[in-house]
Amino acid sequence: MTQAKPSPRGSGPDGSRMGPTRISTLVVAGLGAAAVAWLLISSLYYSGIPRLPWLPVVTLAGLAVLEAYAAINTRGRIERKPGREPVNPLVVARFVVLAKASALAAAIFAGFYAGLSGWLFVETTRAALDDRPAAVGGLLASLALVGAALWLERSCRVPERPDDEREQDPWESHPGQR
Repeated sequence: MTQAKPSPRGSGPDGSRMGPTRISTLVVAGLGAAAVAWLLISSLYYSGIPRLPWLPVVTLAGLAVLEAYAAINTRGRIERKPGREPVNPLVVARFVVLAKASALAAAIFAGFYAGLSGWLFVETTRAALDDRPAAVGGLLASLALVGAALWLERSCRVPERPDDEREQDPWESHPGQR
């Protein structure tokens, strides 16, 4: 008789495990947010809405800078570069969760700002012209945060060790003695 093979996706009861963020998930979230933004802004009377604030743009850009710094720092600590102390595995796990959440949230923001920017470039009113810089800035800051979050997530991966550096597992050398 053959034994059932373990699920390639993970060891959880439903075969799920956390994997790398899929670009397709981010694209779908962004396109959905763009469609919602376009529909909301086109169905509402635009001139009644206050000007777009710059605070979200600054916040998204600041988060992108912080996550890019964390990516550089974490990668150096995982690779144990000279002058850097080892990294706590729990901190790396928290960074991965932060990176995954930031990537998805930033993709939604990018989609929203893309839909808003698209509508603002079609609209010819003075209010739309005044809001274009904030909308484009928000789009660029959101895309920067997506990039920084994906970089942070990638930086948290454990590097592959060459075969000669791998420690021999005692259970691998004696598979029948379990």
